[in-house]
Amino acid sequence: MAVSEGADYAPDSMPKPVVEPGEFVFAAMHLDHGHIGGMTQGLLDAGGTLKWVFDTQPERAAAFQEKFPQVAIASSEEEVLSDPAVHLVAAAAVPVDRAPLGIRVMEAGKDYFTDKTPLITREQLAEAKAAVERTGRKYAVYYSERIHVEAAVLAGQLIERGAIGRVLQVQGMGPHRMGDPATRPDWFFERASYGGILTDIGSHNFEQMLAFTGSDDAEILSSSIGNFANPEHPELDDYGDAHIALSSGATGFVRVDWFTPAGLRTWGDGRTFILGTEGYLELRKYLDVTTDNGGGQVILVDGEGEHRLDATGEVGYPFFGELILDVLHRTENAMTQEHAFKAVELALAAQEQARELTGRTV
Repeated sequence: MAVSEGADYAPDSMPKPVVEPGEFVFAAMHLDHGHIGGMTQGLLDAGGTLKWVFDTQPERAAAFQEKFPQVAIASSEEEVLSDPAVHLVAAAAVPVDRAPLGIRVMEAGKDYFTDKTPLITREQLAEAKAAVERTGRKYAVYYSERIHVEAAVLAGQLIERGAIGRVLQVQGMGPHRMGDPATRPDWFFERASYGGILTDIGSHNFEQMLAFTGSDDAEILSSSIGNFANPEHPELDDYGDAHIALSSGATGFVRVDWFTPAGLRTWGDGRTFILGTEGYLELRKYLDVTTDNGGGQVILVDGEGEHRLDATGEVGYPFFGELILDVLHRTENAMTQEHAFKAVELALAAQEQARELTGRTV
């Protein structure tokens, strides 16, 4: 599936229910980012029952209801949070508002499922951790570039089976298309609202580096940010990179940017390269550039030869069913809370210590 901008990314529906209708009830709130569509569809495909939607802009709630006609529009956030039938609230608020919203959700006795980045400051991270400890609720994160991409799901399965041996390095490339800046909300350009490029879209890649290497911690060795082409928006980072050392002994590199050219048929040529002791993987997540192939392509090179694997329609998105069962059974199979928070902690550290590039020719 090709879409113009990453905010609209939502893979095709792949139903695989893990519960009966009505067994797991969820709501959607604060629809500031388009990822809420993919989050909602993933939960529906896993058997979830969508009961409520709430947004401060009635037209957004109405558009959401048009896409998901089974949902009722709530009159307020409180109407959703006071409903004892609701197990989990999914939300894609403005990044700066995600942690305060999550704390309100958890204090109301619900689990929380937020778009990435889940928060944008160390203070918010501390507050979210304290709320999880205090309430016993979940603060789950939609790190979609791994959990909602079949190439990444397959790569994780191959690594777990030992297909490339011990993972030594993960390189993630996350180009995005900005589109017409006039169509972007004001918060997109405000550092205090979106947190910086490494905190925001970079959080995807830190999560992947932890997951693919089996690491529980990492150190930021170096990082950079820059505004090369958008001087009219001085608080926007249109480029960022970071080099990290992981607790497994592996290293990782991430490059994220807003420079997808107009000629590409989708919003970004997202790639991941994973080096192991016995082979390597390349993930062509969203398209296979210059070919007629769509995304979902996994290139595996090992001791037996060169292999092209098309993950499309083959492995699905087990995260959503696992999350539903985690909520119902109070387990941690989809993603541990420690892992979800560690990924954004690394993103925050990379953003904080980043060297700011001027973009000037030396």
